[in-house]
Amino acid sequence: MAAPLNGQWKGPLKLLGGQINIVITIVPLTNGTYYAALDAPQQRISRMPVEVDLKGPDLKMRIEQAGSSFVGKVTDGGAKITGTWTQPGVKSPIILKRAASSTQPAPKYKVTPPYRESEVSFLNPSTRKRLGGTLTVPAGEGPFAAAVLLSDSGPQSRDVEVSGYRMFGQLADYLTRHGIAVLRFDDRGVGKSGGTYANATTADLVTDAQAALAYLRTRPLIASSRTGLLGHGEGANVALLTAAGTGQPPAFVVSLAGYGQSGYEVLMRQQGEIMRLIGADPGQVKAAQDAYERMVGIIRQTPDNAVARAKVAALLNDINAGLDASMARARAVQLTSQWSRYFFDFDPQAQLSKVQCPVLLLNGTADLQVSAKRNMTPLSRALHRAKRRVSTARLDGVNHLFQPPHTQWPMVNGVQQATFSPEALKKINTWVALTTKDPTTPAPPNGKQPAAAPTKVTKAAGVSRLRS
Repeated sequence: MAAPLNGQWKGPLKLLGGQINIVITIVPLTNGTYYAALDAPQQRISRMPVEVDLKGPDLKMRIEQAGSSFVGKVTDGGAKITGTWTQPGVKSPIILKRAASSTQPAPKYKVTPPYRESEVSFLNPSTRKRLGGTLTVPAGEGPFAAAVLLSDSGPQSRDVEVSGYRMFGQLADYLTRHGIAVLRFDDRGVGKSGGTYANATTADLVTDAQAALAYLRTRPLIASSRTGLLGHGEGANVALLTAAGTGQPPAFVVSLAGYGQSGYEVLMRQQGEIMRLIGADPGQVKAAQDAYERMVGIIRQTPDNAVARAKVAALLNDINAGLDASMARARAVQLTSQWSRYFFDFDPQAQLSKVQCPVLLLNGTADLQVSAKRNMTPLSRALHRAKRRVSTARLDGVNHLFQPPHTQWPMVNGVQQATFSPEALKKINTWVALTTKDPTTPAPPNGKQPAAAPTKVTKAAGVSRLRS
């Protein structure tokens, strides 16, 4: 069977005192390897990197950030994955079943949405590859303010689907219904986009954002001077780098959980937080972080990848007695990739003084991947020092995927469905509407404020803060 692991795999993992449901998304890459990510909604874990080694039906996976691994087989003609899961203090059998949603067409939010929707493609002149996406334009004459959506790390489709939750699909639908046109597109090598995602650095992805922005500005009904960027995670940093580059800047940038610390610091903290969450003791967390620090030191001091990989694999084997040699080599390859080398030393604050547009920074307080305090705060301070217009908001209980607490998810056919935080949607829409307000638009005849502006923007020490 071709690409038997392509899709999402779900199953219960038994832990001490109960069980949690996990989801592993696996995408085959054009170079013959796989991109994979772990989600555990109950544990507020999302998009955790997974290394995959598949030889025939034999499958090995390692989740370095959680100190966890899986050894098993692909069974039932590619319908199941069965094996043993190991993590600090736990060794448990597990069965993962292919999620039905990964083999079925994505459902539309409405058969006929109250806006215009079209399939589009545009050329990135730097890579000479075309990127495919969806453009949604509000009903009416326009011209409309517009936003390009930029996804987090890892190859993702235009809707950014995680366990049936279409993050960008919901975001685009809401903004378009509220008068803002949206372009969302498949990442390189995904869906209808050409090229390959493997090894593309944050800086490389800026050219995709530039191409999308330039294309959107040429479209009918779009106000080219009111067109900006909205990025999530690494996509937020891509948006900020684009706004700091040459050429016509975007009209605005919305950063959803953008990095404010170096890539090295972000990954170090993620590992510690996630290991503590799954039950690792302080000694295990410290040992894992010490090993990570040693590995990054080797990579930084060894520019030759072959030599660096040999050293990293030897270190992994030395500190993980039960680690399979093939998984150690796979991990060493991942850590010495072009993306990893760039990201370890990536300084998100270095170019902020060159940003020439207003910026909205949003983070959730329940985000384990990108801490609001450690990331949004330094971004805000750097933009403030550069005398840039910046607004900030922390969203209580919202996780990295901008989902509200599970108790606030709506019920659909008797089942709770993941949803984009309504508070976040409201703040994004209000801020973009105010920031891009057409100066030629006459005031309402009754003197009342338009319905799209329920959020107040106040300024303190040069930094705006949104409040409901």
